[in-house]
Amino acid sequence: MEQSKRSITIRDVAKKSGVSVSTVSRVLNGKVDVAKTTKNHVLKIIDELGYSTNLAARSMRSQKKNLIGLIMPDIAYPYAIEIMKGVNQAIAESEFDLLVYTSGDVRKRGHVTSEQKYITLLAKSISDGVIVVAPVASEYNIDKPIVSIDPVMSNPTYPSVHATNYEGSTEAMEYLIGLGHQRIGFIGGRVELESANQRLAGYRNALEKAGIPIDEQLIVSGDYTTKTGIEGGQRLLLLEDRPSAIFASNDQMAMGVYQIAEKLDLQIPGDFSLVGFDNIPESKYLGLTTVDQFISEMGYAATQMLIRIINEVPEENQTLKIRTQLVVRNSCRPYGEKKN
Repeated sequence: MEQSKRSITIRDVAKKSGVSVSTVSRVLNGKVDVAKTTKNHVLKIIDELGYSTNLAARSMRSQKKNLIGLIMPDIAYPYAIEIMKGVNQAIAESEFDLLVYTSGDVRKRGHVTSEQKYITLLAKSISDGVIVVAPVASEYNIDKPIVSIDPVMSNPTYPSVHATNYEGSTEAMEYLIGLGHQRIGFIGGRVELESANQRLAGYRNALEKAGIPIDEQLIVSGDYTTKTGIEGGQRLLLLEDRPSAIFASNDQMAMGVYQIAEKLDLQIPGDFSLVGFDNIPESKYLGLTTVDQFISEMGYAATQMLIRIINEVPEENQTLKIRTQLVVRNSCRPYGEKKN
């Protein structure tokens, strides 16, 4: 019977390269006292032989790993993809590599323990620091740097990057109210996140400021997914006195509203106006009026912030706020304007 191939070892690399095992080890650990020609030769042999090291074992021997961890609930959604674009750009400009962990579903609830577990794993044994996207925990008991994007609270105990969610929501509502809309439906986001609470607050306060009574029937819950956009949109559009406009607190749920509107044979903006939040690429092709929170810039800024902290560069501000901007397209029209 044919013997199975054995794993390539560091000794095999040393023998093929014509150098000592310690020299190969120094190349693998990024030591600077190896001649450039020797280093390049060893790296070429490593590639030829297909030698791979154990990341955790290497990192335990090395004080700095040149590796950043990224933890996010779901990498399939456009929001996550935009975050990763920004993170990737910052990584490409740095000496660091990136390791991504995801739970695979933004709708998973009660995963504080899992989040803590994987942050501890990445921070203590593999990476130099971790970026956490939309974390559900408010603090972490580790001594490695953490930076969060869209955290669970406005001022967590670790550095964070936010959008100006309240201001963005207020601007969207003022736009709809300025078009004459008073019955404005609202589909909320993940209630455990500060972003969702701030967007709801902007909705409520804009109505109060305009002297428009708040109808609780027009506020429905969601979780930033298309599915809850469909469900929330259906609840609002089947009301006897349906809203003349809907503000979905992210574009993903606004996409769900488009789907249910088509099913109910309703036109946007012919039968009702629609506004989203995020400005993901898909919103442009839908012609969706939305609030741009510059998602990829948030990923880029968070990664740069983490790298500075890892490199012990003083950080003046622990909280970075990215200013939002309303992007007007063609999903809204003045209240009472007749269909074409």
